[in-house]
Parts: sequence; structure tokens; C-alpha cells
Amino acid sequence: MYFNGPTAKSASFRICPIRPLAIPLSIFFILVFFACVPARAQISPGPLAKAHQSLSGTIQCASCHQFGTSTPTFKCLDCHKEVAQRLAAKHGYHAQIQMKNPNGKDCVRCHLDHNGVDFGLIHWEPSQKQFDHRLTGYILEGKHAGLACEKCHLPAYMVSEERALIKMKDLSKSFFGLSQNCVPCHKDVHKGQLGDKCLQCHNYVDWKAAKQFDHSKTRYPLTGLHIKVECEKCHKPDVPGGPARYRDMKFQACIDCHIDPHKGSFKQRCEECHTTEGWKKLLPRFEFDHSKTKYPLLGKHAMVGCAECHLKGDFKRVLPFGNCNDCHKPDPHKGQFEARPKKGECAECHTVDGWKPSLFGVKEHDTSKYPLKGKHVKVECDKCHLPAGKDTIYKVKFAACTDCHKDAHDGQFKAAPYRDKCEDCHTVLDFHRSTFTIAKHRKARFALTGAHAAVPCSDCHKVGAAGRTDKILPFHFEDRTCTACHEDVHHGEFKERMARRRADGTPQGCEACHNVRSWADVNGFDHSKTKFPLLGAHRAVKCGDCHKAPVGKKEIQFKDTSQVCEDCHKDAHDGQFAKAGKTPCADCHDSQRWVPSTFNHDTRTHFPLQGGHAGVACDKCHKQTRTVDAKPVIIYKQAPSKCTDCHGPNIGPLKSSLLQYANPAASGRTLLTEPLNLFPTLAALPSQPMDFA
Repeated sequence: MYFNGPTAKSASFRICPIRPLAIPLSIFFILVFFACVPARAQISPGPLAKAHQSLSGTIQCASCHQFGTSTPTFKCLDCHKEVAQRLAAKHGYHAQIQMKNPNGKDCVRCHLDHNGVDFGLIHWEPSQKQFDHRLTGYILEGKHAGLACEKCHLPAYMVSEERALIKMKDLSKSFFGLSQNCVPCHKDVHKGQLGDKCLQCHNYVDWKAAKQFDHSKTRYPLTGLHIKVECEKCHKPDVPGGPARYRDMKFQACIDCHIDPHKGSFKQRCEECHTTEGWKKLLPRFEFDHSKTKYPLLGKHAMVGCAECHLKGDFKRVLPFGNCNDCHKPDPHKGQFEARPKKGECAECHTVDGWKPSLFGVKEHDTSKYPLKGKHVKVECDKCHLPAGKDTIYKVKFAACTDCHKDAHDGQFKAAPYRDKCEDCHTVLDFHRSTFTIAKHRKARFALTGAHAAVPCSDCHKVGAAGRTDKILPFHFEDRTCTACHEDVHHGEFKERMARRRADGTPQGCEACHNVRSWADVNGFDHSKTKFPLLGAHRAVKCGDCHKAPVGKKEIQFKDTSQVCEDCHKDAHDGQFAKAGKTPCADCHDSQRWVPSTFNHDTRTHFPLQGGHAGVACDKCHKQTRTVDAKPVIIYKQAPSKCTDCHGPNIGPLKSSLLQYANPAASGRTLLTEPLNLFPTLAALPSQPMDFA
């Protein structure tokens, strides 16, 4: 035998063949050798683990190691009989991993010794918490899957036969000895009545459900309402606190479980009249005909069980049935109808065909203190008489609308003279169409006059008006000025004028210029008090013709409007009379009338109109035109000045009185030979005389 290396990790040995006759001698020399070696010398691969400390010492090697074999052989199963038993039965973890050489390398592959006292003999792969329990042959299912190892592997749950084989002193650290049956771990609540195969009825997920149990395979299959009965209702313990009984139960007759409610009045068996579908459901062959009694069973009464009326199964007792409340007690309406003529008799509103619907309709409601009219006719009963079972109130308040209806106006009409009387404005025919007329509005703080009388209510009373932020329509307006409803289209241009006070101290607002009859009527505005009084033709001009929106803006501007004619009026002469780029209209026209012109032909031209010319109309001489922007423009500064230009060459001799006009040069005047002060557009016209004949 050769030892290579001093430690357990590097120690290895080889067993060489030895002749049989030399074995006793070899053992002798080994013993002598061990006896002669000093105590401090070490021939063992290392100290044993704590569990094997009792085997320490050189003379104990043969307790675990078997010598004289060709391969390393160990005697693990000689001590660990619990493992040997599992392997023999082909059961458990060691059998599942298919150990082919339990006396050889298969054991030491997981359990290494000679590594010190504190070295663990069990090698978990990969760890104890990650151990695959399927390798043991017992799969953890349902609620078992979440349990910690120490919850099941306890000495108390070990089978006594296997526990005796376990060598481990601390049995709480052993994983042997458990059975795969339920009973060793779980208490048998059936006390052995149903055997030890719990999984025939139960499962790992829900122990109490017993879903696997099929009662139809027993001697008493469950039918009808018996299916819904809890197990413990029938399987009761024989003695209080004892185990439930599952065997040798009586079930041949109904009275084995049920008490006879008839107390022997009927000699027939229960099943001759009843079925398991329901105690109140009688078989068709049930021979008792209730129609031959003084009270035939009609409607819902036909479905009522006998015991509901014949209490305690006493069928000989005479029952009163003149009024509904002879049986139906107490009064479900708690006496609310006792003041009616029939003292609240149920038959006034109900029939035996069903408690609902009630016969008390709109017509019957007219006999009450509150007849239903208008929209109230279509209202469901439970909208006013709120369902609360026996606590439902039928005598409700109705003196005021707000007894039932929520104030939709949020208290705006609480004060006098309205006092929240909805009927002042509404009717039961239609809530949305108000009876608050214009005549009534005149009595309010804001009388409707003029155009206001034709405005729909919703235009003023709309969500978000009067400073409200909720969805309630406003009817109470503190600010009753025009701008409270109307936008100031002038954007503050007339705020000083609008702030002027009336005799009653209220600001004039928009009415400083406008009135409620017509917005376009601005007679309240006196233009004569402005810097530009309207005179002549200007009095008939619309405001918007002068007061227009500036370029790039939408608002009309009234202040700082130009007072110069040419800023409003287009130059009809195409610049013939322009001065410094603008034509001064006032030089020839005034605001009374555009025509006739105030132009003085005698003082402002070189051709005074005298004699026969004095009465000639302008367009008789000024006929030359030019088209500007698709309109003809008369040319004044190139009119012909010679007599022949207008009258032709054959005019005959002139009178002496006209010679001075025929020859203007003789009178000291200068003839017009070139255009005077003409714009480029007119200066470009041909200069030769034109024929106007």
C-alpha cells in the first residue's frame, strides 16, 4: 500500500497484489510499524469528520475501508443501513440517481471524509435550497412546493422502523425516515374510516375541497338539493367533539335525517309527495286538491310550501284567510296606508300572481293627496318612493317642489318675492319651458324693453355668465350694465363718455350713444359736438364709411379720424389739381354738395367765362377724357382755347364785342400753348389741338 501526499485532498493510494501467504505477515509488520512510529507521526490522510470521530485511530481503518481489493472499496452501507434499505427497495434519492457502485466511488463522490472535524459530509449540488426534490422520487406539488425542508423533515414524522436504522444522533438533521403517505405528517381526521389513501378524495392544493371524491359512486348518490348540502351537515360525529362519521350511516328513509314536519299526520313516505329537488315541490301524483277547500291556491300561493301556512305541520287547525294581513304579518308598509278606506288591504295594490308590479297606477294615484299630472305621470314609482324594502316610505312630502327636486338654480330665488316657488316659473308639463314672461321680467330688476324683448333667455342666462364658474345657469346679475353682456366693440375709446352718470346715479354705458331699440341707432351721439360737425351731404353718410378698421386691425377706429377730404375721398381728377402731392377738394367743393363746383373760372384760369360762355356747361368744353382704373376722367388743363377749336373754321366775322375774347393776346392775356402744372399722366397727352366737333 502506497500513500502519496500528506493531506486528504492529495492523498491517493494503490492496492498492489499480495500473495495469500504473506498477508498475515504483512499485517504483523504493519502493526509493529504503527507501534514503533512516534505519536506525532501521521499516516492517515487527515482527521475524520465530527460524525466519524468514534472511528479515529489507525486500528479503526478497517471499519470503513476494505483491504485486499483491486479497487478502493468502502463499507458505508455496513453502517448506513437506512441507505442500504432504500437502495434495496429501489426507492429514494440514492436509488433515483442510479448508484452502480455504492461500495466504491459513488459514495465518496458526495461524501468526503478526512477533511477535518468541521467539514460537512453532505455535498449539496448546487445547494440545499436549490435541491431538485424530484430526484427523491417525491415531487413537491401544490402547497407542498412552498414549504421549507425543516417543515417536513422532522423526527416526529419519521416512520419508526426507518428511524431505528438512522445512525445520525441528531435526527432533526436527517432527511431519511419519511413516508410518501399523507398520514405520517397529517392528522387523519377520519380516524381510519376511509383508509390511508387520502389522494382518492383530496389534492395538494385544497385539502378541504375533496374535489376528487365522487359521491355518485357510493351507496347513496346525491341528487337535487342534496348536492348543495355541506358534508358536515350529514356526516356528523356520533358524540360531540368526536370524528365525523362516514361509514354505516342510515339513509333508507328521509326521516333518518329529516324530522317529520307533519308529526305523523300523513302515513305516506316522504318520497311519495316530495323529491330532493325541493321540499316545496310536490310530485304530480300528490293527491291533495287544495282547490276543493275554502281557499283555493292561486298564483304565487300555489308555490308556497304547506308548512308556510300550516305551521308545525298542523293541518287540522282552521286558518283565517279573509284578509291578506291574516297571513302576511307584520304589515310590510308599517301602517302607512291605514288611513285609506280599506285600511291598507294588500289587495288594493297587489294580486296573488305576484307582489310586483303593483296595481296602484296613475289612476289610483289620483285618489291620493297628490294626483300625478304632466311629466309626473311617466315617473317611475321608485324615483319618489326610494326602494328600501320594508323601510320604503310612501307618504312623502310634496308641499314644495324642492321636497323632491333639487334646486337647479342654487338658491338664486330664495329671497322675496319668489321664495323658491318653482311653480312661479315652471309647470309639471315641462320644466324647461318657463312661464316667466316678458311681463314678469318687467317687474324684475332688469326690465326687457326694445330689442331685449326678442332675445332668447339662453343668450343671457348661459353657463359661465355673471362670474359663475360652475354649470348652473345664472339668473341673478349684480352687474346689469351693457358691457356685462355685450362686448365693448370700441375697446375703451368711449370709456369716459360711457362713465357719465344718469339722474339715478347709474353709468350711461353704451346708452350714451345707443339704445335698446336698435344698436345701429346712434342718435344719442351728437356729432356736432366733435371736432368735425356733419354738414351737408356728410349728414347722410354711414358711420362705417368714414370710421373704418385700420390696416392690420379688426376694430373700427373712431377717434383720430382724419378731417381732410382727400384722406377719405378719392381724387376724381387724377391729380390735375394736386398741391404738394394732394388735391385740396375744398378749393372747389364744399360739404353741402359736390356739384356745382365753387371753382371760379374767371380768376383761376386764363380763359374767363364771359358773354355767351358764361352759361355754357363745363362738359361742353371739357370733353377730353382719359380712362383711369376703368373710369373716364375729364381733362381740364388741356382744354382748347381758340374759337375754331370748338366752333370750327367757318364761324364768320365776330362781333366787335367779342373780338377781345377771340384774341386774348390783344387784351394782355397769354395764350395757353403748353400744359400747366400737369401731372405726368396728363402731361403725356398729345399737345396738338383735338377735334371736339
